[in-house]
Amino acid sequence: MTTSSARGLEGLPSLKEVIASFGLAARRSLGQHFLLDPRITERIAAAAGKLEGRTVIEVGPGPGGLTRALLAAGAAPLIAIERDDRCVAALQSLNAAAQGRLAIVPADALTVDEAELARANGGATPLTIVANLPYNIATVLILKWLARAGDFADIVVMVQKEVAERLAASPRSSDYGRLSVMVQWRAQVEMLFDLAPGAFTPPPKVVSTVVRITPRAEPLAPAEFKAMETVVRAAFGQRRKMLRSALKTLGRNTGQLLDAAGITPTARAEELSIAEFASLARAYAAGGEA
Repeated sequence: MTTSSARGLEGLPSLKEVIASFGLAARRSLGQHFLLDPRITERIAAAAGKLEGRTVIEVGPGPGGLTRALLAAGAAPLIAIERDDRCVAALQSLNAAAQGRLAIVPADALTVDEAELARANGGATPLTIVANLPYNIATVLILKWLARAGDFADIVVMVQKEVAERLAASPRSSDYGRLSVMVQWRAQVEMLFDLAPGAFTPPPKVVSTVVRITPRAEPLAPAEFKAMETVVRAAFGQRRKMLRSALKTLGRNTGQLLDAAGITPTARAEELSIAEFASLARAYAAGGEA
């Protein structure tokens, strides 16, 4: 990895000094748990591959530990989205050191258009996401990004281990659910490494996992995103019930819908493959008629 000194990042205050100077006590309401160990942040940055000259989006940079590692790795531009005003102020010290490669965006990551942000800051799609995601919005963000999968080349994020296990789960397992289907339909998922609670300040109550989500050029099986999301949500909304009952919330003749998709009415959501869910979504979008 390119060294910090080679990237003009030498002489910066330590992260502990930044936290003390700006009163950055982590806020539970924002899902904040800060990573301060440069060995860990460099490992996360390295997991995204060569970042030299790539447009990178970071969500929830906090005091800037991972931000420094991404800049040292050559990200250009690096767009850091932060909704905590205290952290926005604390990150300003990185601006000069970043030599024009850093854009600090005070915004809610749930509402921004990442591709538009990239264009506004001299970047281009497809984008790379690298982030220690706030736990309370991680799954919503991942689904948001995959709804526009073509905008992203790679997504390397830290989430709770139980979320990572759901992302990578296979059919007929207890972790297999809506998140598994939607993410694996649009992307490949790889669990990279775990981090114990003690790696963070303050320590969370759970183990965290860094995952790589690589969007597919095309979905695993053809279907409209909205239709796929609708049928998957309905199917897993009552996962213990047979699909002929669970899908009644769709307001359709479930027998006709399942027949059109070629799915046994007595099957349960956790038994269906992603391709079968896509078939169900196509049947739903077509009105449930064979």
